[in-house]
Amino acid sequence: MPNINVYKMDGTKAGTMKLSDKVFGVEYNEPLIHQAVVTRLANERQGTKSTLTRTEVRGGGRKPWRQKGTGNARQGSIRAPQWIKGGVVFAPKSRDFSKDMNKKAKIAALLSALSKKVADGELVVLDSLEVKEGKTKEIVAMQTALNLDKSAVLVMDNADEKVILAARNIQKLSTLPVAQISTYEVVANAKVVMTKAAIKKIEEVYGE
Repeated sequence: MPNINVYKMDGTKAGTMKLSDKVFGVEYNEPLIHQAVVTRLANERQGTKSTLTRTEVRGGGRKPWRQKGTGNARQGSIRAPQWIKGGVVFAPKSRDFSKDMNKKAKIAALLSALSKKVADGELVVLDSLEVKEGKTKEIVAMQTALNLDKSAVLVMDNADEKVILAARNIQKLSTLPVAQISTYEVVANAKVVMTKAAIKKIEEVYGE
């Protein structure tokens, strides 16, 4: 079992914690992680764009002028693509970008990403997370103490409204409850900050 240091919000060491090999000691699987990230991003796409082709634009049933003798280029319809208010060539249409990924693969990708964070020293464990006033300065002080100068995600065991309120204006820090953790959130941030309670919940769910 890998050991990891546990810190307080002021940056002082609060001890160590043993992590489960089944969750935080999994072999790195980059293709699976890539698939999970692509699936997440694809499922966020709305795919609602749509423009009209020349067959869908209203009007233009009559030929604008005769074929020959006018000196103009021949035209068949004022709804052709070269006309103002004409149809669009290869017009984009609404489509479903969503992708599927089976549950076991999703879990394997998440555990692989978490294990990589542990191996690279990019997982920070907090003894507890308490914000008394819900002020941004409290979270900023924690960032400074823990050297969180790059992007980071703060994973809580529960959705603490005061923590969410205090962190929402910090550009490089996002928050989420452990129930919503995903492979994308893990790999998209330079560091993952988790409370001990959150780690225990993950190990209870995925460590069996």
